[in-house]
Amino acid sequence: MNIEFPTEDFDGYIFDLDGTRIHSMPVHYRAWDAAMQKAGIGATLDEDLFYSLGGIPTPLVAVKLGEHYGIEVDGAEVAHYKEELYMDLMHSVELIAPVVDFARRVAVSRPVAIATGGGPEVAIPTVEVLGMSDLFKVIVTPADVAPGRGKPAPDMFLEAARRIGAAPERCVVFEDAVPGMEGARAAGMAVVEVPSRLF
Repeated sequence: MNIEFPTEDFDGYIFDLDGTRIHSMPVHYRAWDAAMQKAGIGATLDEDLFYSLGGIPTPLVAVKLGEHYGIEVDGAEVAHYKEELYMDLMHSVELIAPVVDFARRVAVSRPVAIATGGGPEVAIPTVEVLGMSDLFKVIVTPADVAPGRGKPAPDMFLEAARRIGAAPERCVVFEDAVPGMEGARAAGMAVVEVPSRLF
């Protein structure tokens, strides 16, 4: 995996979760495919479309997928079912070692946080199950910002910076998806791209 880790010293380090800290996107895809087929899309979920929505709050992903396939879905209901499927599959998720190792190194002297598009009901257990609770005391999800202000809005990144006590312009964000990178840049933060599809 080719990641250009920053050589500059930042005051705060913010990490996305899925596809950035953990190699979970293929597992999320399997869960979304099953959930959307149950919702009635009538085809295998387009993988490129799925990846293009990375980092967006889960209920909104359901709505956008439904719109793409021309069906109306209850975003909250489909998202809930999808998350149940994901939790059943979570045992197959692996850590992205280079990013985890980097986070552990910088956390010795700088604050770190997670800003994820996943809800707290999935993000927090994921961090716990994968043994990262000691490292990440700050976890920001769409539930921590105003409705509709998840990625690609900058709000989650600004909230993460506030919680770790770092100025936004002195933070760097690790992200694998365009919406997250857009949100981080809108927050005035540097961005490191993690190519999750090349894991």
